[in-house]
Amino acid sequence: METSLKRRDYHKYCWKKGEVIRAILFCIGVTGMLSYFFYRSPLAMLPLSGVGVLTFYKLGRDKAGKAREELAVQFRECILSVAASLQAGYSVENAFVECRQDMTLMYGENAFICDELNFIRRGLNINISLEELLMDMANRSDSNDIAQFAQIFSIAKRNGGNMSEIIRTSAGQIGKQIELRQEIQLLLGSKKMELTIMKLMPFGILLYINMGNPGYFDSLYHNLTGTAIMTGCLALYLGAYLLGEYIMKGIMEKMA
Repeated sequence: METSLKRRDYHKYCWKKGEVIRAILFCIGVTGMLSYFFYRSPLAMLPLSGVGVLTFYKLGRDKAGKAREELAVQFRECILSVAASLQAGYSVENAFVECRQDMTLMYGENAFICDELNFIRRGLNINISLEELLMDMANRSDSNDIAQFAQIFSIAKRNGGNMSEIIRTSAGQIGKQIELRQEIQLLLGSKKMELTIMKLMPFGILLYINMGNPGYFDSLYHNLTGTAIMTGCLALYLGAYLLGEYIMKGIMEKMA
Protein backbone atom coordinates (compact mmCIF):
# COMPACT_ATOMS: atom_id res chain seq x y z
CA MET A 1 0.00 0.00 0.00
CA GLU A 2 1.57 3.26 -1.14
CA THR A 3 0.63 6.25 0.95
CA SER A 4 2.31 9.28 2.44
CA LEU A 5 0.50 8.84 5.76
CA LYS A 6 2.80 8.48 8.73
CA ARG A 7 2.68 4.93 10.07
CA ARG A 8 4.15 3.38 13.20
CA ASP A 9 6.54 0.48 12.72
CA TYR A 10 6.04 -1.86 15.69
CA HIS A 11 9.16 -3.84 14.83
CA LYS A 12 11.15 -0.92 16.27
CA TYR A 13 10.25 0.89 19.46
CA CYS A 14 9.58 4.62 19.12
CA TRP A 15 11.51 6.03 22.07
CA LYS A 16 10.22 9.05 23.92
CA LYS A 17 12.69 11.67 25.08
CA GLY A 18 12.52 10.80 28.78
CA GLU A 19 12.66 7.07 28.04
CA VAL A 20 15.78 7.47 25.92
CA ILE A 21 17.60 9.30 28.68
CA ARG A 22 16.67 6.69 31.29
CA ALA A 23 17.63 3.85 28.94
CA ILE A 24 21.01 5.45 28.15
CA LEU A 25 21.72 5.97 31.86
CA PHE A 26 20.80 2.35 32.53
CA CYS A 27 23.14 1.14 29.77
CA ILE A 28 25.94 3.33 31.14
CA GLY A 29 25.27 1.82 34.56
CA VAL A 30 25.53 -1.71 33.15
CA THR A 31 28.80 -0.86 31.40
CA GLY A 32 30.14 0.81 34.54
CA MET A 33 29.23 -2.20 36.69
CA LEU A 34 31.01 -4.60 34.35
CA SER A 35 34.08 -2.39 34.16
CA TYR A 36 34.24 -2.16 37.98
CA PHE A 37 33.71 -5.81 38.82
CA PHE A 38 35.87 -7.24 36.05
CA TYR A 39 38.59 -4.60 35.62
CA ARG A 40 38.30 -1.97 38.39
CA SER A 41 39.05 0.70 35.84
CA PRO A 42 36.81 3.35 34.26
CA LEU A 43 38.89 3.03 31.08
CA ALA A 44 37.37 -0.42 30.59
CA MET A 45 34.07 1.28 29.83
CA LEU A 46 35.42 2.16 26.38
CA PRO A 47 35.88 -1.40 25.07
CA LEU A 48 32.77 -2.49 26.99
CA SER A 49 30.66 0.20 25.37
CA GLY A 50 29.55 -2.44 22.85
CA VAL A 51 27.78 -4.24 25.69
CA GLY A 52 25.97 -1.00 26.49
CA VAL A 53 24.87 -0.62 22.87
CA LEU A 54 23.56 -4.21 22.80
CA THR A 55 21.75 -3.58 26.10
CA PHE A 56 20.07 -0.52 24.59
CA TYR A 57 19.05 -2.60 21.57
CA LYS A 58 17.61 -5.31 23.82
CA LEU A 59 15.63 -2.75 25.82
CA GLY A 60 14.15 -1.40 22.59
CA ARG A 61 13.33 -4.90 21.34
CA ASP A 62 11.60 -5.81 24.61
CA LYS A 63 9.60 -2.57 24.60
CA ALA A 64 8.59 -3.17 20.97
CA GLY A 65 7.33 -6.63 21.92
CA LYS A 66 5.27 -5.17 24.77
CA ALA A 67 3.88 -2.53 22.41
CA ARG A 68 2.79 -5.22 19.92
CA GLU A 69 1.06 -7.19 22.67
CA GLU A 70 -0.61 -4.04 23.99
CA LEU A 71 -1.87 -3.22 20.52
CA ALA A 72 -3.33 -6.74 20.15
CA VAL A 73 -5.25 -6.36 23.42
CA GLN A 74 -6.55 -2.94 22.40
CA PHE A 75 -7.44 -4.20 18.92
CA ARG A 76 -9.68 -6.90 20.42
CA GLU A 77 -11.68 -4.27 22.30
CA CYS A 78 -11.77 -2.18 19.13
CA ILE A 79 -13.41 -4.86 17.01
CA LEU A 80 -15.91 -5.62 19.79
CA SER A 81 -16.88 -1.95 19.65
CA VAL A 82 -17.07 -2.20 15.85
CA ALA A 83 -19.39 -5.22 16.12
CA ALA A 84 -21.69 -3.27 18.43
CA SER A 85 -21.75 -0.35 15.99
CA LEU A 86 -22.62 -2.70 13.12
CA GLN A 87 -25.62 -3.95 15.06
CA ALA A 88 -26.67 -0.31 15.50
CA GLY A 89 -26.74 0.12 11.72
CA TYR A 90 -23.33 1.63 10.92
CA SER A 91 -21.38 0.57 7.87
CA VAL A 92 -18.19 -1.32 8.73
CA GLU A 93 -16.01 1.62 7.63
CA ASN A 94 -17.94 4.11 9.74
CA ALA A 95 -17.93 1.66 12.64
CA PHE A 96 -14.11 1.66 12.66
CA VAL A 97 -14.06 5.46 12.53
CA GLU A 98 -16.63 5.90 15.29
CA CYS A 99 -15.14 3.35 17.69
CA ARG A 100 -12.16 5.64 18.27
CA GLN A 101 -14.22 7.53 20.84
CA ASP A 102 -14.71 4.34 22.85
CA MET A 103 -11.01 3.50 22.61
CA THR A 104 -10.06 6.99 23.78
CA LEU A 105 -12.26 6.57 26.84
CA MET A 106 -10.80 3.12 27.57
CA TYR A 107 -7.10 3.65 26.86
CA GLY A 108 -6.48 7.39 26.48
CA GLU A 109 -5.75 9.67 23.56
CA ASN A 110 -2.18 8.42 23.11
CA ALA A 111 -3.00 4.71 22.96
CA PHE A 112 -1.63 2.70 20.04
CA ILE A 113 -5.11 1.75 18.84
CA CYS A 114 -6.18 5.41 18.75
CA ASP A 115 -3.23 6.22 16.49
CA GLU A 116 -4.14 3.28 14.25
CA LEU A 117 -7.79 4.34 14.06
CA ASN A 118 -6.66 7.85 13.10
CA PHE A 119 -4.61 6.29 10.35
CA ILE A 120 -7.60 4.21 9.20
CA ARG A 121 -9.81 7.31 9.11
CA ARG A 122 -7.30 9.27 7.03
CA GLY A 123 -6.75 6.29 4.75
CA LEU A 124 -10.46 5.91 4.12
CA ASN A 125 -10.66 9.63 3.32
CA ILE A 126 -8.20 9.16 0.45
CA ASN A 127 -10.02 6.05 -0.81
CA ILE A 128 -7.73 3.33 0.56
CA SER A 129 -9.83 0.26 1.26
CA LEU A 130 -10.35 -0.91 4.83
CA GLU A 131 -8.98 -4.32 3.89
CA GLU A 132 -5.67 -2.77 2.84
CA LEU A 133 -5.51 -0.63 5.96
CA LEU A 134 -6.09 -3.60 8.27
CA MET A 135 -3.55 -5.76 6.44
CA ASP A 136 -1.04 -2.92 6.61
CA MET A 137 -1.59 -2.72 10.37
CA ALA A 138 -1.02 -6.47 10.63
CA ASN A 139 2.23 -6.25 8.66
CA ARG A 140 3.58 -3.34 10.68
CA SER A 141 2.61 -4.86 14.04
CA ASP A 142 3.72 -8.42 13.13
CA SER A 143 0.68 -9.59 15.10
CA ASN A 144 -0.81 -12.96 14.20
CA ASP A 145 -4.07 -11.91 15.86
CA ILE A 146 -4.49 -8.83 13.70
CA ALA A 147 -3.30 -10.68 10.57
CA GLN A 148 -5.88 -13.44 11.09
CA PHE A 149 -8.63 -10.90 11.56
CA ALA A 150 -7.57 -8.96 8.46
CA GLN A 151 -7.66 -12.13 6.36
CA ILE A 152 -11.05 -13.20 7.73
CA PHE A 153 -12.41 -9.70 7.24
CA SER A 154 -11.16 -9.54 3.65
CA ILE A 155 -12.76 -12.90 2.77
CA ALA A 156 -16.03 -11.98 4.49
CA LYS A 157 -16.13 -8.60 2.75
CA ARG A 158 -15.71 -10.21 -0.67
CA ASN A 159 -18.09 -13.14 -0.12
CA GLY A 160 -20.67 -11.42 2.06
CA GLY A 161 -22.18 -12.72 5.28
CA ASN A 162 -23.11 -11.54 8.76
CA MET A 163 -20.24 -9.12 9.29
CA SER A 164 -21.24 -8.32 12.86
CA GLU A 165 -21.22 -11.98 13.89
CA ILE A 166 -17.96 -12.66 12.03
CA ILE A 167 -16.24 -9.76 13.78
CA ARG A 168 -17.61 -10.76 17.18
CA THR A 169 -16.43 -14.36 16.69
CA SER A 170 -13.00 -13.14 15.61
CA ALA A 171 -12.79 -10.95 18.72
CA GLY A 172 -13.56 -13.98 20.87
CA GLN A 173 -10.81 -16.02 19.21
CA ILE A 174 -8.30 -13.20 19.59
CA GLY A 175 -9.28 -12.86 23.25
CA LYS A 176 -8.63 -16.56 23.87
CA GLN A 177 -5.21 -16.34 22.23
CA ILE A 178 -4.31 -13.28 24.31
CA GLU A 179 -5.47 -14.99 27.51
CA LEU A 180 -3.37 -18.05 26.63
CA ARG A 181 -0.27 -15.91 26.14
CA GLN A 182 -0.92 -14.12 29.43
CA GLU A 183 -1.25 -17.46 31.23
CA ILE A 184 2.05 -18.59 29.70
CA GLN A 185 3.69 -15.35 30.85
CA LEU A 186 2.34 -15.97 34.35
CA LEU A 187 3.62 -19.54 34.40
CA LEU A 188 7.05 -18.41 33.24
CA GLY A 189 7.17 -15.50 35.68
CA SER A 190 8.94 -17.52 38.37
CA LYS A 191 11.44 -18.87 35.83
CA LYS A 192 12.19 -15.35 34.66
CA MET A 193 12.75 -14.28 38.26
CA GLU A 194 15.12 -17.21 38.79
CA LEU A 195 17.01 -16.26 35.64
CA THR A 196 17.29 -12.65 36.81
CA ILE A 197 18.64 -13.79 40.19
CA MET A 198 21.20 -16.02 38.46
CA LYS A 199 22.31 -13.07 36.33
CA LEU A 200 22.89 -10.88 39.39
CA MET A 201 24.24 -13.55 41.74
CA PRO A 202 27.90 -13.42 40.55
CA PHE A 203 28.04 -9.70 41.26
CA GLY A 204 26.44 -10.19 44.66
CA ILE A 205 29.01 -12.87 45.56
CA LEU A 206 31.90 -10.69 44.41
CA LEU A 207 30.58 -7.69 46.34
CA TYR A 208 30.03 -9.78 49.49
CA ILE A 209 33.55 -11.26 49.43
CA ASN A 210 35.10 -7.89 48.66
CA MET A 211 33.29 -6.23 51.56
CA GLY A 212 34.17 -9.04 53.97
CA ASN A 213 37.78 -9.35 52.81
CA PRO A 214 39.00 -6.04 51.35
CA GLY A 215 41.80 -6.56 48.87
CA TYR A 216 41.02 -10.24 48.34
CA PHE A 217 40.76 -9.82 44.57
CA ASP A 218 43.49 -7.21 44.14
CA SER A 219 45.79 -9.67 42.39
CA LEU A 220 43.24 -9.98 39.57
CA TYR A 221 43.34 -6.32 38.62
CA HIS A 222 45.81 -3.97 36.94
CA ASN A 223 48.14 -6.71 35.71
CA LEU A 224 48.29 -8.70 32.50
CA THR A 225 47.56 -12.12 34.00
CA GLY A 226 44.64 -10.88 36.08
CA THR A 227 43.21 -8.96 33.15
CA ALA A 228 43.34 -12.08 30.97
CA ILE A 229 41.63 -14.17 33.68
CA MET A 230 38.89 -11.58 34.25
CA THR A 231 38.37 -11.20 30.51
CA GLY A 232 37.80 -14.95 30.30
CA CYS A 233 35.35 -14.74 33.24
CA LEU A 234 33.52 -11.89 31.52
CA ALA A 235 33.26 -13.92 28.32
CA LEU A 236 31.88 -16.89 30.28
CA TYR A 237 29.37 -14.66 32.06
CA LEU A 238 28.15 -13.02 28.84
CA GLY A 239 27.92 -16.43 27.17
CA ALA A 240 25.86 -17.81 30.06
CA TYR A 241 23.66 -14.69 29.96
CA LEU A 242 22.95 -15.11 26.25
CA LEU A 243 22.36 -18.85 26.67
CA GLY A 244 19.82 -18.19 29.43
CA GLU A 245 18.00 -15.64 27.25
CA TYR A 246 18.01 -18.05 24.31
CA ILE A 247 16.60 -20.91 26.38
CA MET A 248 13.87 -18.72 27.88
CA LYS A 249 12.92 -17.41 24.44
CA GLY A 250 12.75 -20.95 23.10
CA ILE A 251 10.50 -22.08 25.96
CA MET A 252 8.14 -19.16 25.38
CA GLU A 253 7.94 -19.81 21.64
CA LYS A 254 7.36 -23.53 22.18
CA MET A 255 4.59 -22.95 24.74
CA ALA A 256 2.94 -20.29 22.57
